[in-house]
Amino acid sequence: MAKSKTGRRTTEGRVVKANNPKTRVVAIDQRIPHELYGRVLQRTAKFVAHDEKNESKVGDLVRIRECRPMSKTKRWYLTEILEHSADQ
Repeated sequence: MAKSKTGRRTTEGRVVKANNPKTRVVAIDQRIPHELYGRVLQRTAKFVAHDEKNESKVGDLVRIRECRPMSKTKRWYLTEILEHSADQ
């Protein structure tokens, strides 16, 4: 995750759920080495993001940035769609 000029974190991930209007669940895959054994582990973090225009679909690669809390779980905002999924 990188910080933008405004000090808010931005990251990229895949949309895994798009059931509710204007809400997307984005999964971020992280590959980190195990501290003791060195084996590379894959961690997945899921973030709930706001998609104002309802443009993204499941499987799209998107960029999200941190924002003020919009609901109980929604703290990220979808800024752009980097790549559309092949299923469309």
